[in-house]
Amino acid sequence: MLGQDGGLSLTIAQIVKRLKSSGLHSQLERQARLCLHNPEVKLESLKEDIKEFLKTSGWEKKLQNAVYSELNVFPLPYHPSAPPEHMKESLAYMRKAQGNWEKRILKSLNSMCTELGIPLAQKRPMSEQKELLNKWNEMGTDEPDLSLFRPVYAPKDFLEVLMNLRNPNYENSEQLSFRNHMGLIQVPLKVKDIPELKEYFSELDLNTGQLDIDDSAHVPPELFENEHVRIGQKVLMEQDSAAAQQYVRQGCPNSLRAELWALILNVSSQPEDILYYEQLKSNVIQHDLLVDSLIYKDVKLTASNDDYYFVFEDYLYQVLLCFSRDTSVLQHFSYNSATPPKSYIRGKLGMEEYAVFYPPNGVIPFHGFSMYVAPLCFLYNEPSKLYQIFREIYVRYFFRLHSISSHPSGIVSLCLLFESLLQTHLPQLFYHLREIGAQPLRISFKWMVRAFSGYLATDQLLLLWDRILGYNSLEILAVLAAAVFAFRAVNLMEVTSLAAAEAVLADLSTLKVIPLLQIFLFATGT
Repeated sequence: MLGQDGGLSLTIAQIVKRLKSSGLHSQLERQARLCLHNPEVKLESLKEDIKEFLKTSGWEKKLQNAVYSELNVFPLPYHPSAPPEHMKESLAYMRKAQGNWEKRILKSLNSMCTELGIPLAQKRPMSEQKELLNKWNEMGTDEPDLSLFRPVYAPKDFLEVLMNLRNPNYENSEQLSFRNHMGLIQVPLKVKDIPELKEYFSELDLNTGQLDIDDSAHVPPELFENEHVRIGQKVLMEQDSAAAQQYVRQGCPNSLRAELWALILNVSSQPEDILYYEQLKSNVIQHDLLVDSLIYKDVKLTASNDDYYFVFEDYLYQVLLCFSRDTSVLQHFSYNSATPPKSYIRGKLGMEEYAVFYPPNGVIPFHGFSMYVAPLCFLYNEPSKLYQIFREIYVRYFFRLHSISSHPSGIVSLCLLFESLLQTHLPQLFYHLREIGAQPLRISFKWMVRAFSGYLATDQLLLLWDRILGYNSLEILAVLAAAVFAFRAVNLMEVTSLAAAEAVLADLSTLKVIPLLQIFLFATGT
């Protein structure tokens, strides 16, 4: 293990190295040079004067936000002698399972490619390029024949893989725990119990004001809301990412959410960001990828049929097609247990120097992937800003929902947390559902993989995602899934089949997220 001082110096070195290769570093250098022409900057106190200039001109705050963003996104550094794969995933059996799962996905993609006789990538003819450019803002009107395409995988396929996960060190143990017999996930990972969750989500307790709660005994709701908006405006004026992250734990006012999320994610639409988005768009226009058809198919199957999101169909195509071409997304694989898939230039199979990442961003979309973008369309109507926000949320959080890892926010830990909460606090319900062949995780898994997008009403979903950003954790998804089962427990105790249980939980659109979380965590006996 690293000592505290050693770990801190390594963290600082890591952050400095990453920031030196960022656009912010060159901007700071440029500003420092410009301020040399300022008469207030003296040669004898050059260093201090430049620092003071950067502070008063707002650049110090931008640097603080960038450092805070790095600390939120990247894991703490491992010992210098630890192998690099430990930064991706420390447990060997998890790495192996993820590797096997990736092979299955790639095999499915390649077999579809062979069956349909379609190349993985090809340059579009000029006539097609012009046509696509002309209808860029109305791609939803296009009706390509997608009948032969199928999603590479769906959440239920992924669940089957997670159910078969085993730690080889435990495999031959005769002392099987209670969880081993009861739940679908049978790997020994440490997850939080209710007292730990209460402490972690302390701002959700019943005595703390929350947006969208109108029954507080202490403060009238309109008074709390007005004060909360005033504080939110002050946070935005200060442009402080850490303060914004703390603030959204009590919920975001609708009028401030877009700006607050951008501040937390350290996204600011600079001219170079808009130019980068235009370059991605140009790549989409010029080249046709097989994954484009998977994206079209997914949007048609999910968001286009959703009462809330069908109007954003064009935005979804634009964002997801550009996302598939974005090679900057590859950076997140340094802390993601997954590895970007590779393909070979035609006729050069097996020759590493001709290997390329496919798709260019390393992410193969699955059934429901477009629902990660759809709710954001309510907040951002400028495509390049919408794109940046989605990309940042994905590389911070959502990639963990479809990769196998031992991370506390990883899907394996979320499944385990969900099952342990139900087994501990609703044992009769859990046992009843298990006995009738309706394992709770079979129902809740799709909610968690999609971060509840497409299941909750949009205003409630955004309040939930406020807390994901506020706590920098996806664990709230497992807590909410357990809370939904607790809320519908009486009805679920009456069902006698999986189909009946699914029917009871089919419609979550009327649920209020924050009261459910509060009651489950703070108003039930522990």
